[in-house]
Amino acid sequence: VKRTGIFIGGRDIALAADMLDVAKRAMVPPFEVSVFADPSGAFTTAAAMVACVERQLRKTHSTDLKGRDVLVLGGTGPVGMAAAVLAADAGANVRIGSHSSPDRARIASEMANARYGAKTVAADASKADSLVELLNQAEVIMSCAKAGVQVLSEAQVASAKRLLVAADVNAVPPAGIAGIGAMDDGVVINTQAAKSVGIGALAIGNVKYQVERGLFETMLQAEKAVYLDFRDAFALARKHAA
Repeated sequence: VKRTGIFIGGRDIALAADMLDVAKRAMVPPFEVSVFADPSGAFTTAAAMVACVERQLRKTHSTDLKGRDVLVLGGTGPVGMAAAVLAADAGANVRIGSHSSPDRARIASEMANARYGAKTVAADASKADSLVELLNQAEVIMSCAKAGVQVLSEAQVASAKRLLVAADVNAVPPAGIAGIGAMDDGVVINTQAAKSVGIGALAIGNVKYQVERGLFETMLQAEKAVYLDFRDAFALARKHAA
């Protein structure tokens, strides 16, 4: 008998994680079904984004996320928070930034640290001078703002001094990071650094949809119930991005 499964959607990363925990505790063996949490596709998107960043770090710069300075812009939403946790898990020094409110960045960082044991810090990206300082420090930038919101102009991108990889999940014009095309996957972008490359939304989306399909297949094929979240998505995304 094939098992059915439960898919947890919604828009809130913490609520989705709590629902996954509640669903798991409510199961009574042998009457169990698999559960997959992916609020608004945020978990699979974040997993694909970080995996694509890792791929370009290896391919272009012969390095990985460990010890890298990562800035997550639009980091207060579900994609940004999940990406921040995954990057921190991979050993990066992660700053969660908000272009609208430093308080939102602080709350998101505290939630990521408390709920997932991550080590992130809040960053004020709402003011031009503080954003310049953040860009001077960042080796990786991940733009996770909502569709149609640009968080970095071409001039701001060009000012980055240490940037290795920039990734943007916004497929709705204008791009979240100006100068990165939706299909870009390792395309050189203009910065003060020796060589910076960009990753666009559709390149990330290609990995995301493979991961999403793979996790559903995992649920259907599992002999026992499985409970899947963004860390499981990331493990699969790394395989597809390799």
